[in-house]
Amino acid sequence: MSTVLKAQKRNAQKADAKGKGKRKAEDMDMDEQETEVPQAKRIRNKQRVLLLSSRGINHRMRHFMNDLEALLPHTKKDSKLDSKNHLNLLPELADLNNCNNALYFEARRHEDLYMWAAKTPNGPSIKLHVQNVHTMDELKMTGNCLKGSRGLLSFDKAFDETEWGRLTKEVFTHIFGVPATARKAKPFIDHILTFSILDNKIWFRNYQIVEKDPLQPNGPPQMSLVEIGPRFVLTPIRIFEGAFNGATVYSNPEFVSPAAVRSLIRREKGEKYGNRKHAEEEQARRKEIRKLEENELAVSKVFA
Repeated sequence: MSTVLKAQKRNAQKADAKGKGKRKAEDMDMDEQETEVPQAKRIRNKQRVLLLSSRGINHRMRHFMNDLEALLPHTKKDSKLDSKNHLNLLPELADLNNCNNALYFEARRHEDLYMWAAKTPNGPSIKLHVQNVHTMDELKMTGNCLKGSRGLLSFDKAFDETEWGRLTKEVFTHIFGVPATARKAKPFIDHILTFSILDNKIWFRNYQIVEKDPLQPNGPPQMSLVEIGPRFVLTPIRIFEGAFNGATVYSNPEFVSPAAVRSLIRREKGEKYGNRKHAEEEQARRKEIRKLEENELAVSKVFA
């Protein structure tokens, strides 16, 4: 009988211990729910860029686009666009390729290159004139970086001084900023993409981040930058409200198209030629005025 009582007492103690444990766990859960702070949703960078060009680009432009594709592993290349007058098709192409940004290079005569940087499908979009293009093969720089690595973006403080600069900075951040979750991106940061404003033009440079001095590999770490390439200069022309269309938000009053420059040069050459011909005619007229009439003792009459 005593053994049965002892067993019941032991079971009752175990039940009490289990009940106390449950109450403590429930109290802990209630405390955690009361003291838990709601965390903000993590913003994921899901930027993808569609890279394509129009027909008529030369070999240097193709190499330049290949360099940009190597720098931006979150890009998707598409075939060349046949017509330059149907830019409204580009947002649909970007949607088909699951891209929310677009870089479109438009080739003109005399090797003029224009770049469209746009947010799709609702805009805005920026039209820029590309000048002084130097590809990686042309520069022969000593710097090097891992293909597919992510790069830091460095913008000049002049971008924050104007409205068009702030808008351009935002669009370039979405296009040139490589997401950490990109399919071809490497989890490694070893270069810097710099954008500087000088003479109302945007200058692009790419630098490698070197942590050690190559002359002292075993010495203390010393951060330095070595240029890789490519190089190019962008002149903003217009900023549109929509993607490749819409109202004009900004227009560069200082931009002169290359066609207008060539027309002015031809006009100056034509004026120079006209002035020279006019001077020749004036000289011939003055010779006729100064010409004397033949008299009786002229050689042609004496020895006739």
